[in-house]
Amino acid sequence: MSEGTMQRRAQREERDQRAKRLSRVLVCAAAVPVMLVAAGCSSDSGSGESTDKAANAAASASASPSPTVEAAAYSKLPEPCKALSKKTLEDLVPESKSGKEGKSDDVSTRAGCSWDSLDNNGVKGSQFRWLNVSMLRFESDVTRGSGDKQAQEFYAKQVQESQAVEGAKGAKSEPVSGTGDQATAVRYDLKKKEGTFKQQTVVARVENVVVTVDYNGAGLAGDKTPSADDLMKDAKKAAKEAVKAVSEANGAGGKAGSAPSESASGSASKSPSKGASNEPSKGATDGPSKSASKESAAKS
Repeated sequence: MSEGTMQRRAQREERDQRAKRLSRVLVCAAAVPVMLVAAGCSSDSGSGESTDKAANAAASASASPSPTVEAAAYSKLPEPCKALSKKTLEDLVPESKSGKEGKSDDVSTRAGCSWDSLDNNGVKGSQFRWLNVSMLRFESDVTRGSGDKQAQEFYAKQVQESQAVEGAKGAKSEPVSGTGDQATAVRYDLKKKEGTFKQQTVVARVENVVVTVDYNGAGLAGDKTPSADDLMKDAKKAAKEAVKAVSEANGAGGKAGSAPSESASGSASKSPSKGASNEPSKGATDGPSKSASKESAAKS
């Protein structure tokens, strides 16, 4: 083979090798965009799934119901000075001409009335009686709970405070049946310069309303001290009538006259008092037990 032939063959082989190398480079170069496209599709797919999950979570959250609380059974209170019958008032405070209604910012949630009687027998002495009925109604609220639950808590506190009056002697308490959902009677003696006052307090709860009846009596100017048992019997009678008046003011239907449940959207009803506390403020009514004693002394 001649030298020229060998040289041409070597050149052809070199061209073939260059062509093969170029072909491999082109194939690799073409593969890179495909991989990038695939990677891009994969990335888009992941982003889409995350978006869908977030959307589903938001939809699920918006579909969840707003917090609610059981509606209060009673939506109003009776006129406090008409909560007791004429016959009962004649028996308990015979010399009283009319009741004195307590001050209240909202009589549908807080109301009270008091009566006093002084049977003056001159040198033979006098018989003094003082009667007070106070009512407090609680409305359901998502932040404070149902009206019934709030009333139960206030009822327990009212009973406790009725037994812890300063200067009370021989305090005793007992459950009372047939008066609302629960009721407790508290009695004690309170000695003052005018005489010994026999204090009787009956705290009762009916649904979302707490009724407190304070009744005390004393024999003044040498007259005999009244019977605590007789006074308690009258106080229980008055409490039973007041509880009945609450039910009748609401159609005696309990739940039938209830207001709609409150939600967290800001539609909750106003609480019994303007402040955070639902307790009767001083002077809002003529007060339960502590005020009763002070009023008795003042009236005597």
